[in-house]
Amino acid sequence: MKYDRIWNFNAGPAAVPLEVLERVHEEWFNCKGTGMALVEWSHRSKEYDAIHNNTVALVKKILGLDDSFHVLFLQGGASLQFAMVPMNFHTPGRTADYINTGTWASKAIKEAKLLGGNVNVAFDGKAENYMRLPRPDEIKLSEDPCYFHCTSNNTIKGTEWFNFPDVGNIPIVCDMSSDIMSHEIDASKFSLIYAGAQKNLGPSGVTLVIIRDDFYKTARTGMPTMLEYKTHIEENSLYNTCPTFGIYFMGLVLEWVLENGGLKGMEARNRTKAEKIYGMMDTYPEFYRGPVDKGSRSWMNICMRLPSEELEEKFVKEAKAAKMVGIKGHRSVGGIRFSCYNAVPPEAIDDAVSFMKDFMAKNG
Repeated sequence: MKYDRIWNFNAGPAAVPLEVLERVHEEWFNCKGTGMALVEWSHRSKEYDAIHNNTVALVKKILGLDDSFHVLFLQGGASLQFAMVPMNFHTPGRTADYINTGTWASKAIKEAKLLGGNVNVAFDGKAENYMRLPRPDEIKLSEDPCYFHCTSNNTIKGTEWFNFPDVGNIPIVCDMSSDIMSHEIDASKFSLIYAGAQKNLGPSGVTLVIIRDDFYKTARTGMPTMLEYKTHIEENSLYNTCPTFGIYFMGLVLEWVLENGGLKGMEARNRTKAEKIYGMMDTYPEFYRGPVDKGSRSWMNICMRLPSEELEEKFVKEAKAAKMVGIKGHRSVGGIRFSCYNAVPPEAIDDAVSFMKDFMAKNG
């Protein structure tokens, strides 16, 4: 393997394209002929301004968005967005609707409730341990919600939305941290999208936020300056020192996405990867048990259980020896989890499936 690297299946921070790492390495000491590394540049310089605006343009191009959408690069991860969204858009006296499909959705609901607004949990998957997404008839919307919030992918449990609920004219807010730009999507129907970069967009430290202008115009004012979207929209995410390296890195990742077919290319790549691992699980369900309802399975985070915890520990240990890391399930649920984000190459999946076959033959 080039550079003696291993296959990285970590859930986040996660794998990034090798081609991007090579580009960063090439430009590290003298980026764009400036004689400086990008991390040394002023965020007010013309050189950085060009990179910043190019990354904005790439986000819009890949997602098919026009200038009625604002693209922001913030900090604090998706966790800060759990609070910023209701602070800015939870209108006093009205209700915000949330779908609870797991840990991160639960945290978003908690933050919304902390701010004192009315919160309607339109569906709660807790009773079934978040092993499936709701059917349309199970979603109970409030009468006139100010927005509808969902989480597109459950990183811990392994469920993913591919067809989002039809909620009519209600503004849709979506946490897409785990699967943004991994498959084709009509991004224009969302009023606000947010995503931590550390899974499909680059390194940790920068959060992508996309806000449709008509929704932005309904935002409340009078919030602390850094917690108002208005501040960052008016200043093009440059009110304070932004995470310049993460934004630069994101731009390189987005160029890589375009070079590899855009969302259509990512979808074909990720579908094939997921089908190979799920195919192995479905062929040998007595050994590789998939706990997630088949209609709700994630392509990004593929979770499974083996016949015993002892076998799972052995699986993780031997996989690491075979140069595959990051496959231990989240500490809250255990088991095995392969995180197969955009940058995880098909060759890594082939090696993983081969390892699964060999391990089962020796331990089944």
